Amino acid sequence: MPVLPAPPWTQFCDLPIHLFLSCGAPGRGWYSRHSMADDEVLREYRTGSDPRTLRDALGCFATGVTVVTCFDENGGPVGFTANSFTSVSLDPPLLLVNVHKHAACAAGLTNAQHFAVNVLQTGQQPASIRFSTRQEDRFGANDWSRGEFGAPVLQESLGVFECERYAVHDGGDHHILVGHVVKASFNPELDPLLYFRGRYRRLHFD
Repeated sequence: MPVLPAPPWTQFCDLPIHLFLSCGAPGRGWYSRHSMADDEVLREYRTGSDPRTLRDALGCFATGVTVVTCFDENGGPVGFTANSFTSVSLDPPLLLVNVHKHAACAAGLTNAQHFAVNVLQTGQQPASIRFSTRQEDRFGANDWSRGEFGAPVLQESLGVFECERYAVHDGGDHHILVGHVVKASFNPELDPLLYFRGRYRRLHFD
């Protein structure tokens, strides 16, 4: 992922990606060519430690980037950038995303009957940034339409999962939103937008 200026990422914006993948300066991490026992190389989190260290540790897990969308109770489209997304089950087909309880769209997403998970491709980095800020009109600059099952779908995404709300669970400072996949579409010719150690990345093939 190309290097970006550090945006105002906090969990009180709408972006779980900020909690999990703000992993500090490049080249510093858990491993090096030297011994892992070297205190100057190995960083460690324990209960009661600085939460930033835990965020840095979690940031060592590379992920894709998604924009999760729905229509709120007023009929307006809402959404946020998230990397806290995973498959849960194939039978039934379930997935989950984590939504911070203080996110502006938290109520809309946890109450909506349908939502969509838009998996972003390399050309959609501007959309990822836009949906991770407090910008009022996140959808205006994006090519989107109402999906077959009633949730906003970002055009030209790598993949789109249209879901019915299956369950909402408590997860500390997050809601765990589980969706039943009713439609999945994807373009096998596109490459994913990735996120690792606080930066956008792209696939590199040997």
